Amino acid sequence: MRVAILSPIAWRTPPRHYGPWEQMAYNIAEGMVKAGIEVSLFATGDSITSGKLNYVVDTGYEEDKTQDAKVVECLHISNLMERSAEFDIIHNHFDFLPLTYCGLIKTPVITTIHGFSSSKIIPVYQKYNHLSSYVSISNSDRSPILKYIATVYNGIATNDFSFSPVSDDYLLFLGRIHPDKGTLEAIRIATKGKKRLIISGIVQDESYFREKIQPQLNDDIIFVGHSGPQARNKLLGKALALLHPINFNEPFGLSVVEAMYCGTPVIAFNRGSMPELIRDNKNGFLVENVDEASDAVDRIHLLDRSDCHQWAKANFSSEKMVADYLALYKQIVHR
Repeated sequence: MRVAILSPIAWRTPPRHYGPWEQMAYNIAEGMVKAGIEVSLFATGDSITSGKLNYVVDTGYEEDKTQDAKVVECLHISNLMERSAEFDIIHNHFDFLPLTYCGLIKTPVITTIHGFSSSKIIPVYQKYNHLSSYVSISNSDRSPILKYIATVYNGIATNDFSFSPVSDDYLLFLGRIHPDKGTLEAIRIATKGKKRLIISGIVQDESYFREKIQPQLNDDIIFVGHSGPQARNKLLGKALALLHPINFNEPFGLSVVEAMYCGTPVIAFNRGSMPELIRDNKNGFLVENVDEASDAVDRIHLLDRSDCHQWAKANFSSEKMVADYLALYKQIVHR
């Protein structure tokens, strides 16, 4: 089977720091190569793959701001679509724009919907309901007017993370520094719970960081910036708990399953996909507000870190994700 995987080009595949869609495209590509599938990854020129790399731009437009995002996106997508006959199936991780080619090519397209940036984009998905096979990354992130063939949960590269049976006495916030992700709420939870907090992630909202987060930093509220793979693994593994007080209906949460794989339970606001990722009172706590979250910190010692690890390993590994997608590829191609 010849598979083309279309990755976004905001960032490198895999990303150096942030880029969850690029990370999933990479994990799937690597897993498919290991499964003996012929894979062509369409990504930026500085991307890494065990398959065949195809590119028209050297670096992502978020890393090289001299590029026009829409122009390079069009060049990137058309580069694959004009060669579509070379492949048995195309796996689209590029949101809705590639769907507009579905009626013009014969190669079947499977599209992973990584989330809806706005309800305004749904009409495009709706138009191509019958021409692309849609996969959701959580049951919570489905539109009632679209047809889906499956939900496939995102899978982490388990070789990048290790289980830690014991923790240190700090809480961790890992993610974009943005109001949606609840960085300020994490600070309030840690302060109320009288725990040290380490904050790691890229600053996506500069004014939010400058006005809301920076003034709170001290010896107990520590911002360490972006953490690479080794530092991230250590931070996750030694944390008492991961704080995930999201202020939006998150389609998935990679840091949540990464933390659990390392043995670290998660305290999350009960929104979006969180009830699908976290078993309340078993590998974390689903809460409604800062007060409930700070109370949960006092109960974190009641949870078994090995249970967290086993749950994540069984349900959110890249191996499971790849096996699920390979079954879908075969179903679609044979159909």
